[in-house]
Amino acid sequence: MKSDAKKYAVPALDKAFDVLEYLTGQALPKSQTEIAQGIGRGANEIYRMLVALEARGYLVRDELSGRYSLSFKLYNLSRSISPIEQIRQCALPHMEDLAVKVGQSCHLSMLYQSRTMVIVQARSHTPISVNITEGSTFPVLQSNAGYILLANSNDEVRNMMLDRDSTYGTMPQLAREGLLDLLASIRLSGYYVSPNENAEGICDYSALIGRPAGKIVAALTISAITKNNDQESLLVEQLKEATTRISEQLGLMDD
Repeated sequence: MKSDAKKYAVPALDKAFDVLEYLTGQALPKSQTEIAQGIGRGANEIYRMLVALEARGYLVRDELSGRYSLSFKLYNLSRSISPIEQIRQCALPHMEDLAVKVGQSCHLSMLYQSRTMVIVQARSHTPISVNITEGSTFPVLQSNAGYILLANSNDEVRNMMLDRDSTYGTMPQLAREGLLDLLASIRLSGYYVSPNENAEGICDYSALIGRPAGKIVAALTISAITKNNDQESLLVEQLKEATTRISEQLGLMDD
């Protein structure tokens, strides 16, 4: 396989994928030099590739700083691919109903390129709520939804995701064992509650859409501004009711 890969290699295409995959994991726009360093290539070597990707609409270049970031073109393309669009269309009405009931925004995530991607959000109608932008991606161990998805993926997918996660790569063995125990516990309960890894004062409540080790798994998350014990039981109850309805409508309970 490796010899075939070399035989049919397309260097320019490799550069383009390197750039896109690198920027997918970056929270902030990057300069030409930073991108080159990030993918292990020379700055001059990727100049024409950056220009081409910008011209095709895959990259956006800030006129003032000259830094590049991904546009939503890849995300929009992914939305047209089944089953993502099917899940979006099915889940959104239930998510909007959930957001009204609990007075909090909610979002649905799936695994994408070894990360957790938000594919649809339902905003709360309350004056103050949490906004998680559609198309955002997070490392699997830095999002509540990521724990749900890891816990309920099949062994092969979970091991692959963990192997690619930088946080997991630096964990001592004891911490890894503790993480696997936590994932097993999440899988049994079907939900997970924890503080948001990326914003203080936010508590995330996530539950599984689908069934453990199913062909398709997703995570529905309520991001609440406050947390208390009385609120938790109500949010979890409403959340699990919504995920059950979505799973049944999608036919994922017996996939």
